[in-house]
Amino acid sequence: MFKPEIFKAYDIRGVYGHDFDDDLAYRLGRAYVELRQSDDDYIKSDRPKSSQPMRVVVGMDMRLSSSNLKNSLINGLIDAGANVIDVDLVSTPTFYFAVANYNYDGGLMISASHNPKEWNGFKVVRAKARPVSGDTGLQVLLKKVTDNKFSLAASRGNLTVLNNVLEEQINYDLKQAKANKIKPLKVVVDTANGMGALYIEKLFESIPAKLLPLNFDLDGSFPNHEADPIKEENNKQLKTEVLKEKADLGIAVDGDGDRIFFVDNQGETIDQAIIRGILSKIFLRDKPGAKIGYDIRPGKITPDLIIANGGQAVITKVGHALIKEQMLKENIYFAGESSGHFFLNLAIGCFEMPAIMILKLLEELSSSGQTAADYIKPYKKYYSSGEINSDVRDKNLILKNLANKYKDAELNKLDGLSVTYPDFWFNVRGSNTENKIRLNLEATNSEIMKQKTAEVLKIIRE
Repeated sequence: MFKPEIFKAYDIRGVYGHDFDDDLAYRLGRAYVELRQSDDDYIKSDRPKSSQPMRVVVGMDMRLSSSNLKNSLINGLIDAGANVIDVDLVSTPTFYFAVANYNYDGGLMISASHNPKEWNGFKVVRAKARPVSGDTGLQVLLKKVTDNKFSLAASRGNLTVLNNVLEEQINYDLKQAKANKIKPLKVVVDTANGMGALYIEKLFESIPAKLLPLNFDLDGSFPNHEADPIKEENNKQLKTEVLKEKADLGIAVDGDGDRIFFVDNQGETIDQAIIRGILSKIFLRDKPGAKIGYDIRPGKITPDLIIANGGQAVITKVGHALIKEQMLKENIYFAGESSGHFFLNLAIGCFEMPAIMILKLLEELSSSGQTAADYIKPYKKYYSSGEINSDVRDKNLILKNLANKYKDAELNKLDGLSVTYPDFWFNVRGSNTENKIRLNLEATNSEIMKQKTAEVLKIIRE
């Protein structure tokens, strides 16, 4: 039992027991092996297929349904002839690292990221943790699991449990920074009872900064708050603790550990566009003149900093899988998404590497000698509406009306519609799964931001 709508643009996700069940996980295992067997990179690889079956990594988060789904998924993969490498409870970045570092043929991560406890799903990757998105394989998987006609494998695969992946990941991450330059800063981290607790704890064991943990017990019922730091209400506890402990920095991590947000020493959330811009500046020191990506939602300080530091600013679509695909295609070195995904394109692979981002930011703050609030102050130049969602009947008609209204502006239709004037700019995108329009607007001052936000919303909602 499953609903086709769970196959989305970037992953597979829905309410467990309502939108899909364990049988879908079994079929997905069978379908994944067939998908990979038809991929050029697998066909042309120099590994003899007869003596070395396909090797597929399976990881899971701490959700209450993840264990059952993992067992069914593994059975499907093994029945299809694959050898399964079980990394068990891991964050999504650690899962990506396992696939990429050991040169496995791909993998599936069981997680619903930041969604409520009733949800679950799958993130799907090829070798080197290259994403499988709607356009590059998820629709093929949907057809295969729907048809449910799988060929009989010559022989069943086997199961291996792989330990110590996290230790190797953190050792790798530490080599990408100068941890000895980090001062003994006090850092409060809220992992919302999610998987980020594992790599955060291991990371801070190896650096001089002092970790003050919040909600580190893995608990798929999310007893303290939702594991979605993009919602400010979920960061209230973190902000309070930063002020109470007089901490230098706060970090919020989402449910599967691949998104991170930062809070300054004054208990204020730092705009992701500023974090992304600072990281761009840092990574351009490592690789001068590199291409740096940022998603199309407003956050003008990011391209400002990329250009000021000699980089090539590249606009991307929204969505982690789509961004990684573009990074690989265009050789983009670093990219950041407004939702808290930060990616590096290294020899090992191209995927989210939040531990490296944390190391680099702690190193930057330590060397600056400034507080986080003082360091970011010069970059607080623009005024943002934040993301505003509106229910609409016809998403395409709304986009058409907006394009007509603002036809004298600079228009970009890479992802939804982006409208740019000298003193304000905005992006409107339709939801992939609902009849909603998402508006993000930014301006050079607060009054223009408020005025233009109201103006655009009137058109969207009329």
